[in-house]
Amino acid sequence: MTDQGTILKRYVRAEPVYRRDVIKPDGRNLSLYGYAPHKASEIAGDALDQLTGAHLRYHPLRGTWSIYAAARNQRTFKPSQAENPLAPSQTGKPLTEIPFSDFELCVFDNRFPSLSADAHEGEVTGLTTAPAKGACEVIVYTPDATGSLADLNQAQRRLLVEAWIDRYENLFAKGCAFVLPFENRGEAVGVTLSHPHGQIYGFPFIPDPQARALAAFEAGYDLAGKLTDWKNRYGVLEAGGLMAYAPPFARFPYEVWISAFARHSGPWSYSETESDGFAYLLGEVTRRYDALFGAETPYMLSLHAAPYGQDGAFQFSAQFYPLLRGPGRVKYLASVEQATGVFTVDVMPEAAAQALRGVK
Repeated sequence: MTDQGTILKRYVRAEPVYRRDVIKPDGRNLSLYGYAPHKASEIAGDALDQLTGAHLRYHPLRGTWSIYAAARNQRTFKPSQAENPLAPSQTGKPLTEIPFSDFELCVFDNRFPSLSADAHEGEVTGLTTAPAKGACEVIVYTPDATGSLADLNQAQRRLLVEAWIDRYENLFAKGCAFVLPFENRGEAVGVTLSHPHGQIYGFPFIPDPQARALAAFEAGYDLAGKLTDWKNRYGVLEAGGLMAYAPPFARFPYEVWISAFARHSGPWSYSETESDGFAYLLGEVTRRYDALFGAETPYMLSLHAAPYGQDGAFQFSAQFYPLLRGPGRVKYLASVEQATGVFTVDVMPEAAAQALRGVK
């Protein structure tokens, strides 16, 4: 790598994307992504300490793993704009998480990780435990303190897509079995930092929902092949060979997925046109949610790509789970959903698709 950074070379682009890798003063990794080489000098200041110490415990009745990370209870909680840890740093003031005065997009190791490379096994008598190996990263979409995927311009969303793809490659290379980029939006979801950002978890195992999805794809389920049949009733809009749609088996009211009509195990195999379409739909789905409900819509967004080494049968989708069933009406995941995993859906997917289709 040169001082100007590494040029990402997934496929030929009209303009290159650069990545500059930096070791933060506290030893954590930070990568700056942009359409121009990032040349700004690092701002000096006191380092922030990373708080680690998580481990995994196995649930013998559910057959699943949970992460126990007590240090996360100390994470930053609803800071003022003056104390925003995701803003660019300013000379003469306490360092934020990003020790530069400006950037286009930034990824760094989470200060309060659930998963980390140096995790050790917890010692709990009578339980099956394991080290919480893996990675937890924060991805900051923009230096601006407010906004959303809808407020980013198309070039910014395309940069985000390229950064996601690069993080998939990076975390798979570090030994992660499954990588999940995601975004939590809104206080109803539990968001404590309002700056536009997401996170990326690299797991040491394949979580149960993704393992089940992999098994379904390997057994012949063809998500891409369903889209043409679904688009009239469940489609919301199309762009660049992809469709945003309310899946007929949705669990959340107004749940929307984004998938390509061609079969892709992850966004890393998208063409330039498909990547453009994906970026556009991410913003347009968010915009339509806000317009439909007349306010910022709280949601959970997650990217479901193939686990490491499982390219082939697996078919990629980005999935939005909004937490509203109507304007000002929160969809709570109450006792039945939490106890059984069986969801009660208040809005029919075909009605949700029609409502979102009609948003201007």
